[in-house]
Amino acid sequence: MKTCLIVDDSRVIRKVSRHILETLGFAVEEAENGKAALDACESAMPDVVLLDWNMPVMTGIEFLVQLRQRPGGDKPKVVFCTTENDVAHIREAIEAGADEYVMKPFDHETLQIKLQLVGFV
Repeated sequence: MKTCLIVDDSRVIRKVSRHILETLGFAVEEAENGKAALDACESAMPDVVLLDWNMPVMTGIEFLVQLRQRPGGDKPKVVFCTTENDVAHIREAIEAGADEYVMKPFDHETLQIKLQLVGFV
């Protein structure tokens, strides 16, 4: 089964994202910040990471940079999910190792399209 780690400090966003991903056939884990996400990746590297930008403890960018430096950290497809929509933020995310980018709020169809683009639906 495909696995996805949802990394977002909003419990509501995690819940909505979990519902969408489970209907798409993913086994889902959750983390409320980048530090908790790195710990989760240490236990079991997911196939896909749905990643928020602005979080306490460790931001999405900080998480992504550290993830990509770890053994196996190049494997997960990372989709940034954020309200940051200017070109500079998108470029920073891609340069840090993100595979795709989706704007909040997103719906089932939008997330499904982004996951298709990274090869997971």
